[in-house]
Amino acid sequence: MKKLLLLVPLLGMVACGQPEPRKPIKASGNSFLKESAARSKKLLEREEGLIRTIIAADTTHVYNTSGEGSWYFYLDQNESGLLAEPDDLVTLTYDIVSLENDTIYSQQEIGIIQYKVDKQELFPGLRNSVKLLRENERATFLFTSPMAFGYPGDKERIGTNVPIKSTIQILKVEKQSENNEE
Repeated sequence: MKKLLLLVPLLGMVACGQPEPRKPIKASGNSFLKESAARSKKLLEREEGLIRTIIAADTTHVYNTSGEGSWYFYLDQNESGLLAEPDDLVTLTYDIVSLENDTIYSQQEIGIIQYKVDKQELFPGLRNSVKLLRENERATFLFTSPMAFGYPGDKERIGTNVPIKSTIQILKVEKQSENNEE
């Protein structure tokens, strides 16, 4: 009996070793990020294909590529007009239309906008397009959804991942004194 009483505490000490950390059942890695990137790439390819189809079907306009992920054609061109640079104050109008030509926001509804180049928030495609057009020029741009309002949309009329078309007109470019000195 005495041996049994000595054996019980000894077994308790042996059984209570260092706690071992639990191991994960399955290590998940970056699969979610890889899948998301693959979905985004496929979506962008589909939108670019749709835009190329629209361009191919439009035999009345000559399209240019912005280099920033949009395509455009001129409605009015002005070779002698001022080109906007960072910090310039630009007065402009624009509309937003679906690729099927359904008006989302009309130019009258948006109104005349004053925009300090690269200092105020506009959707990415519009920010880039302002720097491509000269004073008194008007052009229609086709934007993929990342250049438009992206995944979240505008939380009003533009849904998730919607490519858009926009006609932009630069009414006036006011150079800032810093730019005039260069």
